[in-house]
Amino acid sequence: MTDPAPGAQRGSGDAAVEAALRRSAGTAALNLEDVPTLPIEGDTANLRLGAELNPACHVLLPLVGVWRGEGEWNYPTLDVPRRYGQQITISHDGREFLRHEAITWLLPVPAPVADGDDETAAGDVAAAESAEKPEPADRPEPAAREVGWWRPQPDGTIELVIAHSEGVVELFYGTSRTLTSWTFGSDAVIRTASAPEVTGASRLYGIVDGKLAYVEERATAEHELQPHTSALLERIIG
Repeated sequence: MTDPAPGAQRGSGDAAVEAALRRSAGTAALNLEDVPTLPIEGDTANLRLGAELNPACHVLLPLVGVWRGEGEWNYPTLDVPRRYGQQITISHDGREFLRHEAITWLLPVPAPVADGDDETAAGDVAAAESAEKPEPADRPEPAAREVGWWRPQPDGTIELVIAHSEGVVELFYGTSRTLTSWTFGSDAVIRTASAPEVTGASRLYGIVDGKLAYVEERATAEHELQPHTSALLERIIG
């Protein structure tokens, strides 16, 4: 048992804190980039490096890489669409699936420009005040996160499992439309009690002029399937 620090009684909160500080002496200055290398084959997002892509994943080969760019977010409660930045990493470790991770941030919203020469009708003012609009912002804001797995099957179907940071898990089934495009529809949606009431979704991915493009439609308890997000991302790795 670790001896308590001078002046601290055994079993006291001070002793526990002091013991924790001593234990963390070798790790307190380290972070994720300092994690030691795993004893197994690591993920790669570059087909020229690391493990060889599993033959089962050849149907998804063009997707492997790290992609970054901008998109547009729509939601029934938004008066105007919101622009966002996003990075999607699609990697593999040589097995029969791809790993998916998306990190999203909301882009700054410019402050509205007042026009003193125009008069707005009272009804228009009331409608504008009641609509939900993004507040002006001068820096990016962290937004949605998602992780998941692309799982090609022997019969040609592709399972796509996506878990969202907002508490939603979606199971999609899809197929390749062409060598560079893939379409998916949700088969099941699981939500936590605090998650948005998502009831279904569809996704379309494609490689367009070397860029990753996608469109997502989403349905909720109150709204039928409708456009939700779309983006065009540049390849930055792979």
